[in-house]
Amino acid sequence: MRTLLALVLWCLLLVLAWPVALAVLVLWPLVWLVTLPFRLIGIAFEALFATLRALLFLPARLLAVGRKPIG
Repeated sequence: MRTLLALVLWCLLLVLAWPVALAVLVLWPLVWLVTLPFRLIGIAFEALFATLRALLFLPARLLAVGRKPIG
């Protein structure tokens, strides 16, 4: 659905301002390459925070293993 919406918007831009639409078509791979390192850094930080969260909650999870749920 997202791809279809992008295609429709690009076609509309092509009809209204074809030089801008062609520039978008040519520059989009360059924009993608520039943003790729930021995405990789984001993935690395997400993994780091998930590891820290797991380490911080480990004692609580270990203490909760022996308990029976109330109710």
